[in-house]
Amino acid sequence: MQGAADDVVTPLEQGNLDEAAVDEKERVLLEFVRLLTETPAETADQDVVRLREAGWNDLEIAEAVYVTALFAFFNRVADAFGLDNPGLETPPAEFE
Repeated sequence: MQGAADDVVTPLEQGNLDEAAVDEKERVLLEFVRLLTETPAETADQDVVRLREAGWNDLEIAEAVYVTALFAFFNRVADAFGLDNPGLETPPAEFE
């Protein structure tokens, strides 16, 4: 729905970052986001250094952390209230 290519979206939907057609800079960020999502207590200063070395600045890194945290929050609220999105696989009619 947002215009991303299938060779990026499909592997990411399947949790397969290695197969996603993203550049190295994006891959480093997505690896960090995965770490932050799955094992946030294991993040370390070296992770931020790696992001900087890949070309991300501190404001961009902070934004990635905030967005990741917000999605974690939204997902937990949705889970707590039993919400789901039956239209996830198809765009709303107004976007077709």
